[in-house]
Formats: sequence, structure tokens, C-alpha cells
Amino acid sequence: MTIKLVIQIPALNEHQTLPATLADLPDHIDGVDEIIVVVIDDGSSDDTGKVALENGAQYVIRHTQNRGLSRAFMSGINFALELGADVIVNTDADNQYPGRYIIDLVTPILEGKADVVIGDRQPASNTNFSPLKRLLEVLGSKVIAWMAQVDAPDAPSGFRAYSRFAASRLQVHNTYSYTLETLIQSGQERFAIAHIPIETNPTPRQSRLHKGMLNFIMRQGTTIIRAYALYRPLRTFGTLGIPFILVGLFFIFRFLFFYFTNNSGVGRYVQSVSLGGTALLFGLILEIIGLLGEAIRVNQRMLEDVLIRLKNSETPHGSYSHDGLRIYKRHDN
Repeated sequence: MTIKLVIQIPALNEHQTLPATLADLPDHIDGVDEIIVVVIDDGSSDDTGKVALENGAQYVIRHTQNRGLSRAFMSGINFALELGADVIVNTDADNQYPGRYIIDLVTPILEGKADVVIGDRQPASNTNFSPLKRLLEVLGSKVIAWMAQVDAPDAPSGFRAYSRFAASRLQVHNTYSYTLETLIQSGQERFAIAHIPIETNPTPRQSRLHKGMLNFIMRQGTTIIRAYALYRPLRTFGTLGIPFILVGLFFIFRFLFFYFTNNSGVGRYVQSVSLGGTALLFGLILEIIGLLGEAIRVNQRMLEDVLIRLKNSETPHGSYSHDGLRIYKRHDN
């Protein structure tokens, strides 16, 4: 059995950093028979695609306009599956992640010990991060670990390896970033997740993914809430509904207590019925939304199973041109 590794690199206007990133990639890994490098050019206005092909990438997938990191990530995943990848590695185009760690990243998958492997940048001690970023990365990772019920020392890390089994089940519904949503999904799917400690290279510029830390926190926070509600609707809305139900029952029983004990002036407690009934009704509506969401989630899982079969079936590469994408292949002389 031959093992095929696809290394995908989402890129936006990275013609300056791509040569170093591509040169740093391994050309041989024990246990891997073929390594294919795919660059996803997310609507760049420079020569990113041309530079990629000239510096070692076998394929360039080009979005005709910028569609966002998460869609670039999924374009690479879907194309890698179409190429028949057994293992898929995602890395950044800005050379933040040293290519030498790719060997360590894929080893747990090749050994059958993990479905997903994440490069842990050790944010608490990473000197390439500012003190504020170190703090936010650590706190954010703890929140994600709690919500997704997975070990996540560096949840926002984009340096990841996926087995074909895991990659074929990935779905990203937000347009901002894939890192947190796919981690929540991995926890929901009970993927075996491993982490390897890595060092990072200094990045020559600020991230293009966000406009400052406040913007980063707001957008990632929104992504977390949406992803959690999507993948665990009953727990999300059920938990939100319980406090309202308890408050509603408290006020209703408060009124009933004074009513049946013939307490004088019971009329002044009538407002408890209105307040309690409103809170109880709102809590029950949230519980119903959770149940409906769970039913929709079951239907979604059935559709995902169909999509997985389609991804694992043979489809012509040209099908990508019908989704606003263009694929370019390097032709060696």
C-alpha cells in the first residue's frame, strides 16, 4: 500500500515568503511514498501562484477573489482528498512553522495513534509572541479545551495533520478561520487528537487574519459560540433554558404557597404568576429549540455521511472549476 501525503498551504499575497516556506518542506519522509505540495491562492493580487509553481509546489488552487482563510483551507482539504491523500498537512505561507516538524506531525498518524495532530507552539513561553498574545492564547485554549472536551494546549495553531478518515469528515461553516471550529468538531466526532511541541520562526509582518487583538477576540468568540451551538445544540440551548425554568418555577410556587396558605394580601403576589409564567415559557422555548436543533443535527450527520462517500469516490479534477476555483499544475521540463 502506497502512502500519499499532501501538504497544503493557504496563501494571500505571500510571494515574498513562499520561497522560504516551500524550500523548508521535507522532500522525503519514512513511510510516505509520495509528497505533493498544494498552494491555495486565496485571490492574491501579487504573483503568489506563479511563485509557488516556480518554487516547488505541484499544484496551485486559485480563488478568483478572496474568500477567507476557512474556505481556502477547505478548498485544499477537498482537493487533497480528490488527489487520494492518506495524510494531509496544513501549514502557513508566512513560514511561521518550520518544515522540519512535518515529520513529527505525520508520524502519529502513520503509526495509527492519532486522527489529528496539532503543532503546539507552546504559547505560554513562546518568545515570538507578545505578552498579551501569550496570555490570550493560553486562556483561549483553556476555554476551547473545556467546551470541546479535548486536550488543547494551543487551540488556534494552524499547523496540523489530518488522516484521510478525519479530513473527509471536516466541515467549516464560518468564513473567518477553521482552527477553532474544526477542533470543536474533532471533539464532537471523538477523533484521536495528539499534540507535538514545536518552535516557531519569527513572522515578518502582523497577521492578516485580524485587525488587532480586540478584533481577534470578538471574531474568535463569535466563531466559538456559533460552532458550539451548531455541533451541540441540545446542550447549548438546554443549558441556557434551565435558569429561566428554575426562576419561573420559583415565582409560580411562591404565589401558590401564599395562595393555599390563605395569606392575607395574596393579591400582591399575582405579579409572580406573570413574571414566573414568562420566564418558564421562555425557558421551555429554549429547550424546544435545543431539541429541534438536535434533530436537525442528526439530519446533518446523515448528509455529511453522503458527502464523505462523495469525497472518497473518484471525481474529475476539473469539477473544481465550477466552484469559482482554478487549478494550475506545474509542468516539469
